[in-house]
Amino acid sequence: MVVLSVLGAAVGLRMLLDWLGATVYFATFLPAVLLASLLAGVPAGACAALLAVPIVWWGFMPPEFEFGPLTLADYNNFTLFLLGSTLLIWFAQLCREALVTVRRLESSD
Repeated sequence: MVVLSVLGAAVGLRMLLDWLGATVYFATFLPAVLLASLLAGVPAGACAALLAVPIVWWGFMPPEFEFGPLTLADYNNFTLFLLGSTLLIWFAQLCREALVTVRRLESSD
């Protein structure tokens, strides 16, 4: 449920940016991946990242609302997004583990 919520918010914000003329395809999906990872863990973050690629390809890359052919630049965008998402998911997991450690130390006092 967290994944669908953050992806829905990212799609809505991306549609707004598209209406305003911005062409950065994955800008709203990186925070969605981070939020999903912080709230629900690694599987949710990975799911959000993997689902973002076909959502952007279908909904925001020309021709819109169909899966068009990809260029080398598109493949590079996908790769960089997935690399950045991997780092964000890892960071979120480190934060979650740190919170568990802090709570365990506070409860042992």
